[in-house]
Amino acid sequence: MPTAADLAPVVAEVIRRGKLVYAEPYFRPGLPLLLEQRARTEVGLGDLVVVRPGRKRSRVEQVLGPAKRIETVLEGLLVESGRRRDFEPYELPSPPLEDRVDLRDLTTFTIDPETAEDFDDAISVREEAGGVRVFVHIADVSAYLPSGAPLDYGAAGRAFSTYVPGNVAPMLPPELSENACSLRPGQDRLCVSTEVLLDGEFRRGEPRFYRSIIRSDARLSYGQVERILAGKESAAPGLIAALELTDRASSALRRRRFGRGALRIEKPELEFAFDGEGGVARAWFQTEPRAHALVEDLMILTNEAVAELLAERGREALYRVHERPDPQSLTALIDKLTKLEVPTPPAPEKGSLTPQAEPRRSAPRPATAARRDPKIARASASEASKRSFCYSREVEIASSLRSSQRHLSRCHSERSEESVPRFPLPFLKGDCEGLSS
Repeated sequence: MPTAADLAPVVAEVIRRGKLVYAEPYFRPGLPLLLEQRARTEVGLGDLVVVRPGRKRSRVEQVLGPAKRIETVLEGLLVESGRRRDFEPYELPSPPLEDRVDLRDLTTFTIDPETAEDFDDAISVREEAGGVRVFVHIADVSAYLPSGAPLDYGAAGRAFSTYVPGNVAPMLPPELSENACSLRPGQDRLCVSTEVLLDGEFRRGEPRFYRSIIRSDARLSYGQVERILAGKESAAPGLIAALELTDRASSALRRRRFGRGALRIEKPELEFAFDGEGGVARAWFQTEPRAHALVEDLMILTNEAVAELLAERGREALYRVHERPDPQSLTALIDKLTKLEVPTPPAPEKGSLTPQAEPRRSAPRPATAARRDPKIARASASEASKRSFCYSREVEIASSLRSSQRHLSRCHSERSEESVPRFPLPFLKGDCEGLSS
């Protein structure tokens, strides 16, 4: 007897065998599904469809488009992985503005990828006699989404927005993620802000946390920031001054962080541009190290400040715990580094590596705790879980993405390797840059 999993919708490509029309599963191994008779008039051969398996024949629930188009394949991948879902019923409220700190006079800007649709964090800086005052603003989702609402529970289940090249399955409906909770330039937006004074040596002072109202002055991409800081692109004088001040603060924070043993990991992201005809026009590595570091350093500063607050108050919080290293892998790494004449500590004695400890809820690690205090991090409902779980989700659905390679290979076969490198389709990814909200 078929199980519920056997009868779950499947993304499949329409094929013909003799006089019969079938749907062949596209992202997972499986036998072709015989389609209902009426489906022949609704679909065309080579279409990618969402099929509901039946006991004898299967029903077409949705036609996604021609399977030869990469955009169709990526949409099918979101459906197949369960990321494309209907949103729960919701009405957008008009939240009160009382008891919020007015920060609209600050020069404020967002920095995101070129293709970003939602802007959930922003930065302001101000030079003072005692040093530099840094403000990090996070869109206050809790002002629009009350705890316990159906959409709140649904968002918790989705956990994060899922991105594929040129497409996204958002965690929250567009009226929230792309409008009310998106920090668009020139529009008043409700936020939760962290304010930190860095002294003349860029040492962190006592942070402040409060609900605020801001107005972004500019929506910047990483590439724009890189060009502005290099003097290759013009901008408003106030914005240039703010970016240069942010860059100085970020560089100093980075030096201090590496000085205390932080790991330097630089990994460029693979980007795709489509040709509008269903194929891949080009693929390239996105590299704006200075702009990315500028955002990352301020977000880490804020994360640490919030984590320390939660730890001091003994609040429960989500935080990331890395597994203990495998002893054999650790020994192999030390041997390799020794051969390269890189100074390394001695290998730990056999049995000295303890099993992974259970996380302590009452005292999260300051550097890795994710904000979950309802007074502070409730504003980050749209992002908190997303950033903590994005990597594990990537691993979980990697096999499905590998299946999409066959489509990219078809697209690449008609183009020269010089115009389109033969890169594999990248992992589905949550938008993991920056601050865990």
